[in-house]
Amino acid sequence: MTTGKINVSVENIFPLIKKFLYSDHEIFLRELVSNATDATLKLKHLTSIGEAKVEYGNPIIEVKIDKDAKKIHIIDQGLGMTAEEVEKYINQVAFSGAEEFLEKYKDSAKDSGIIGHFGLGFYSAFMVAEKVEIITKSHKDEPAAHWTCDGSPEFTLVASDKTDRGTEIILHIAEDSLEFLEEGKIRELLIKYNKFMPVPIKFGTRTEKVTTGEGDDATEETITVDNIINNPNPAWTKQPSDLNDADYKNFYRELYPMQFEEPLFNIHLNVDYPFNLTGILYFPKMSADLQIQKDKIQLYQNQVFVTDNVEGIVPEFLTMLKGVIDSPDIPLNVSRSYLQADGNVKKISNYITRKVADKLKSLFTENREDFEQKWNDIKIVLEYGMLSEPKFYEKAGAFVLYPSVDGKYYTLDELKEALKDKQTDKDDKLVVLYASNKDVQHSYIESAKEKGYEVLLLDSPIVSHLIQKLEADNEKLTFTRVDSDHIDNLIKKEDNPISKLSEDEQNNLKTVLEEIVPKTSYTVQLEAMDSKAAPFMITQPEFMRRMKEMSQSGGGGMFGMGNFPEMYNLIINTNSDLAATILNTADKTVQESLVKQALDLAKLSQNLLKGEELTAFVKRNFELIK
Repeated sequence: MTTGKINVSVENIFPLIKKFLYSDHEIFLRELVSNATDATLKLKHLTSIGEAKVEYGNPIIEVKIDKDAKKIHIIDQGLGMTAEEVEKYINQVAFSGAEEFLEKYKDSAKDSGIIGHFGLGFYSAFMVAEKVEIITKSHKDEPAAHWTCDGSPEFTLVASDKTDRGTEIILHIAEDSLEFLEEGKIRELLIKYNKFMPVPIKFGTRTEKVTTGEGDDATEETITVDNIINNPNPAWTKQPSDLNDADYKNFYRELYPMQFEEPLFNIHLNVDYPFNLTGILYFPKMSADLQIQKDKIQLYQNQVFVTDNVEGIVPEFLTMLKGVIDSPDIPLNVSRSYLQADGNVKKISNYITRKVADKLKSLFTENREDFEQKWNDIKIVLEYGMLSEPKFYEKAGAFVLYPSVDGKYYTLDELKEALKDKQTDKDDKLVVLYASNKDVQHSYIESAKEKGYEVLLLDSPIVSHLIQKLEADNEKLTFTRVDSDHIDNLIKKEDNPISKLSEDEQNNLKTVLEEIVPKTSYTVQLEAMDSKAAPFMITQPEFMRRMKEMSQSGGGGMFGMGNFPEMYNLIINTNSDLAATILNTADKTVQESLVKQALDLAKLSQNLLKGEELTAFVKRNFELIK
């Protein structure tokens, strides 16, 4: 029997480890199962190159709970350790890391992921255990060893009668951690962290029915089998050429068992230079809310779950996707500060951006009709990507679409070509008309169509930011919402037509209108238009409305425009019969009722007539038709 003191100068190392790492105390299981997996895979490698003279076989890792004795066992059939190796790896190497950890972090408990960084994985056991035993038998022909430590620097190391290869770690669970003796808790942690570990993990047993014999001789019996809790060969570890659509959909259901909608499509990531990264990203159907989708991508390191907060690794606009990314080049202790300092992380983010853009382009090219059908479900992600990632923006022109109100889809280049003949104004500027709501802006859309103009339907919450960027990057291109002015003013082809009213008559009409129309909401403007055009029209200036929308959807404040009151232009067609009638009506009461009726009709066409005003309007019109 050997007894000794672990080579560490700080007497209270274990309480300090527990204190520093308490916020992450559940990761002890992840660490110990990961160690068992490493030991198993190392043996696999050594047997494959002939260095280990044993049969690899079909090893598993077993996790057992002994609730009565307050113990958890983690058992592997990996390469094991000799007594000398226990002395080296457990008593010396790890604790030199422990001391380094303590010196660096004794005044701060900020970095709860420090275990992986300093090789302290095994010692995370002491976060939940008051005593830990290691019983291990090396694959080499040497005696087994039994190491025991009670959470102080004291340890014992004796020979063991263990005859089968591998390591068993026994945790004597501390009184403040008894929750980890609950079967449900351990199952939850194994599924969270170890669901896709590359070695089968047994947790208890289960029964299943099997049929033996055939025909009339067939009998069904119930047998007991190992309950393997993980899938050692998940889809992302395979080559894309070995998978079909059904495989990808089945894996999606495995990742998200409570998700009933199928993904639209997937992107398989597979790169081994200049870094290692594999994974599968899925495009789910998107809602207009940019926030609720986040934290659905799972990050793994060699099939060990790390986190589902992948910001920094995955470009921000893609954090709304779902799926898995696995990279050994991202450390297990994924803390924010470490990520920002890690050179691989930016390369990985750039690679994912490029790969996603290339996949979207190929989907668009190979089956444009299918891509168009899916556009409304993915556009929010792609538009956000154009705004937030310059590298994505560079590639997006090849596949980002701009739909019309009639269901046609254009790329930006196609749009320019289709509109240039009819929608270029007198200043040689191409004017792209768009609506945000087909029903609300119906009358304005119809006016544009009568002129032979195409109207886009751009209705995402960030479209104001996007068109601002497109205008900045495309000379002589402007986007204008179809209800922001009279159609003749939106695309000016020639100078204004002549008004039927003299300048004095126009001044008198404006005075009458301003006395009746609320100044707080409307700016009265007189314009000479086609006599068949609407006599009263309400518009919202493009600039003001766009700034307000950008502010509301996160435009950095925009000088407080998000809280700015709604302001509209009330445009009066001076060539309309109604304008002349209002001007020539001597009875002030009749004049006022004409203006109010016309204003209400204009408001109705913009969906602005609501509540009490709408009730009064309906009542008034019923009285007119008695």
